[in-house]
Amino acid sequence: MSSEARLYTFSQETKDHLRKFRLGTSRASDPQAVIYMIDKQTKEIRQDEDQTVYKSLDELADDLPDHSPRFILLSYPLTLPSGRLSVPYVMLYYLPTTCNAELRMLYAGAKELMRNTSEVTRIIDLESAEELEEVPEKLGAA
Repeated sequence: MSSEARLYTFSQETKDHLRKFRLGTSRASDPQAVIYMIDKQTKEIRQDEDQTVYKSLDELADDLPDHSPRFILLSYPLTLPSGRLSVPYVMLYYLPTTCNAELRMLYAGAKELMRNTSEVTRIIDLESAEELEEVPEKLGAA
């Protein structure tokens, strides 16, 4: 077992939610996103307090903290240049430049564990909420 898996934990409820969200959004017609955070005391990775499922990147941008990292799971339906519909399931690794070194290290250490546990296909790094506007382009939208 990796050291990350011993340091950070997921409750069974969180694991179930991750699976349900991944499977439930695979055929979604609208963008869907959820925010995950790490509890600094317990090192538990869990969904943000309000447990909102965001339907737009603008809503999501409004709720991201200015000085604290977050993991965002995003299912984003888009039409590829070929005309085919695709629903990429990605993790947005939100790491604002203004957050402190302790938080940077905490989230950096959990990045791969979160990726593997949530079963995303790709990670997109973001340094500000404004960069969310570029996500459809990074995903290859037509």
